[in-house]
Amino acid sequence: MSPYWVMMGLILILTPIICWLFSRNHHESRVPMNQFFNETREKKYYLHVMGYLAIFIWKKVTDGLNEPIKTSTGHYTDWVHGFEGELVFWFQNTFQNAMFTDILNFHYLFIYLFLIYVTTIYYMYTGERDLTDKVTLNYLLIYALAVPYYLFFNVEVTSSYIPGMEALLYQDPWYAYFYGSHDPLDNCVPSLHIAIPFGILALNWLHVREQGISIKEWKHRRYHQFIFWNTVLFAFAILYLGIHWIIDIPLGILVGGIGALFIHHVQPRLRNDFGATFKGFTRGKTGQHAVVEGVIVLLLFSVLMGSMAYQQETLDERASMRLGPGDSNIDIIQKLNPGQEAVFTLTNMHEEFAVEAVIIELENASLAMDDGGIIWDQIKARSVSIGPGETHQFATIHQLELWHLAVVHLNDSAEGVVSVHITVEYTGEDLVTKSLWMSLPSLWMTGWVIHRLVRLKMDGREWIDSTPSHAWNFNEESE
Repeated sequence: MSPYWVMMGLILILTPIICWLFSRNHHESRVPMNQFFNETREKKYYLHVMGYLAIFIWKKVTDGLNEPIKTSTGHYTDWVHGFEGELVFWFQNTFQNAMFTDILNFHYLFIYLFLIYVTTIYYMYTGERDLTDKVTLNYLLIYALAVPYYLFFNVEVTSSYIPGMEALLYQDPWYAYFYGSHDPLDNCVPSLHIAIPFGILALNWLHVREQGISIKEWKHRRYHQFIFWNTVLFAFAILYLGIHWIIDIPLGILVGGIGALFIHHVQPRLRNDFGATFKGFTRGKTGQHAVVEGVIVLLLFSVLMGSMAYQQETLDERASMRLGPGDSNIDIIQKLNPGQEAVFTLTNMHEEFAVEAVIIELENASLAMDDGGIIWDQIKARSVSIGPGETHQFATIHQLELWHLAVVHLNDSAEGVVSVHITVEYTGEDLVTKSLWMSLPSLWMTGWVIHRLVRLKMDGREWIDSTPSHAWNFNEESE
């Protein structure tokens, strides 16, 4: 059974259970099934479906940039490793067992996706129009907010950089094929497995606090707790499975918090609860927004450009992958579009030991896996040995619509840690310019949130007050 059908099964089976279970103490708020379509039309929930479609498109475009742009933006894995050391390796070793791996693999993929979907349905089912809006926007805008971090501040996953650490998500062929072809683990900062559910938690908190009550008094407190404990489990899983660094958790919280603040403050205007969407906008107010938020965007934009300039100067000095004796690490080469080619180049940075490498189609690679990951003996006949200090450029890849894995292996006879530098050059359009354009919504949302919080403080209002500023004071022009 494919992951798609597993996901469909979870939706069909668990959605009614979750909705019934967590609304049983306030069943009077449930929307009767015979009124569901009327509710969807009257509250314009069809727009939410369009939002989810937009998410898929946005994510596909971002994923298409993430790997190719590394030749221009490099990565900061050595900085993170220097700061954290190998705590996550200790964490994995301490808790690793087959049962944990199976449970957390399933939870990381399926419960994460299901949780995002079912939260929207749950709030629709319980008549929470505003929260239905907010959690849908949360999924879309958190992805948008994460774009510049993924593209310009790349950090490799822990299992490719810490010798001996295992990529547990890639040890089962079924999961490995899915991740390799749908969501390759080629970047880990920030963690969206933290950012998106934390965004839901923050939106819930902002919503109830603005109503003057606490989470303990809220009728949806049990569902809130359900999200919270799943988020805790996500935090455990991303460290255990060999994906994320510890710093990805607070950075995910930061991105989720910015997204929640933006959504909380903008949703009442989008819903026309205080007049027309653009009510209160004047030339002066628009100019104020453009200047203040434009300055913040330019400052953040200059950080992106400075980061890229720094990386281009130091790119060749940075190890892309680090291996210990017997390690077989993988790097993803994404599927190519018509007219596109990819050139994979590997430099062995060690002065004594050779490494072996092979490029193999993802489908064939999954056939050479068992519960322990890649079986090197099954694919080593196709490998190339790259001696100490040598650079090898593999044959140009031009097969369309096929994902490839580059598997790099260090023999058991080697000693210590061997570092390699990897570049994958993709021909095609100007990816840097496209990446900068894709980053602008994130920079603007960040600027808008900062500007909004400052204006609330200057007006003496609570920072959780989501009232559009034209309604703050009828005699005062603010926004």
